[in-house]
Amino acid sequence: MVISTVPLFHAMSVWAVALERQFGWNRTQLGLALTFTRVEGGLMGPIEGYLTDKVGTRRMVFIGLTILGGGFIFFGQVQNLWMFYLAYVLMAVGQGLGSWIPLMTMLNRWFHRRRAMALGWSNMGSRAGALVLVPVIAWSINPDFDRIGWRMTATILGLFMVAAAFPISKLIRNYPEDYGLLPDNDKPDTVVETAAVATQVPPSTPQEVDFTTGEALRTPAFWLIAFGHGFTSMVILAIMAHLGLLMVDKGHELQDAAFVVSVYTAVAMGFQLVGGYVGGRIPIRIALAFFTTLQALGVVVLVLADSLTSFYAFAVLFGAGFGGRNPLTVAIRGDYFGSASFGKILGLSTVPMNVLLLIAAPLVGWMRDVQGTYTDAFLVMVLTNMAGAACFILAKRPEQKSTPQPTPVDQSAD
Repeated sequence: MVISTVPLFHAMSVWAVALERQFGWNRTQLGLALTFTRVEGGLMGPIEGYLTDKVGTRRMVFIGLTILGGGFIFFGQVQNLWMFYLAYVLMAVGQGLGSWIPLMTMLNRWFHRRRAMALGWSNMGSRAGALVLVPVIAWSINPDFDRIGWRMTATILGLFMVAAAFPISKLIRNYPEDYGLLPDNDKPDTVVETAAVATQVPPSTPQEVDFTTGEALRTPAFWLIAFGHGFTSMVILAIMAHLGLLMVDKGHELQDAAFVVSVYTAVAMGFQLVGGYVGGRIPIRIALAFFTTLQALGVVVLVLADSLTSFYAFAVLFGAGFGGRNPLTVAIRGDYFGSASFGKILGLSTVPMNVLLLIAAPLVGWMRDVQGTYTDAFLVMVLTNMAGAACFILAKRPEQKSTPQPTPVDQSAD
């Protein structure tokens, strides 16, 4: 997650400043790059989910990181706008194939009872990478200093991703059952013998009800979660694209913007675990609504921010909301629909989500180009954020369609 998401998304704010300085592209044009990543997500999300369920996370990570690395190498050769957009599409394809959907699917297979907390720990690790990597990228590509430069930095990142794809993928474990385990490291300690088979049921483990893809699509909860996730992610994409540009507009340095990103990333790290804990103690949809509201409050502070201190206040509030909601948006799907078809369900739910994300970055850039300020643009993002909170509140757990039966286990191999 660190390798695939931090240079592409979290560092977009600093890439944008360097690219604007070299090519003179306006904010709408720069924001469109992240829109092209969402086009990829909308088209590829269901395919990524299907392939993850079909071939497993390990192969997806290897394929995805290899493509992503090639995309970054191409990014380092960009000479004009269409090459910039093509580079972002290639990088987004690699990131999509090898990152979020496959890895979230894998985690949902390994953890059931404390799914939200497990997702929180994993996402905390990825945020730790952003905490370090974004300031390093900003230092490396800062156009005010003659250092490595954005082209060479992109090329180095790409070569590293290609080289790391195989060893990292070899560490992936697709299913606990492949290693004689059960989710949550449960042990099959109750054995009921029959004439032909032995049925194993861990009595302490609550049995999940696994929805099929079709059953999930027919529930209101599926669509409310998808649109809630989309509405509350719009502002995140807008901030990734425009925070550095907004701070430069207000007289701050590029490195200041990188440190603000590091602060909200650091706060988000801690609140990944807070979100996982809270999501396991109260209804997960209520927890999601709370953290998305906190995220919106942070954006209100951003709109009013002028001094560096106020930007850090934004970072604390936004990081708390962003971090808290992050594991819960994935965990709620696993809690509601089970893990058997999780990859397909998650992939399909990214389609309406990515339709909304298509709008965010270019809309904010266009409004700034027209009005000369980001104020109204980010206030619109606050409204979409609150619409997402309302969707989460309304997303009640769907009725169980069937009672899960114990899974027969053939003992002949023992």
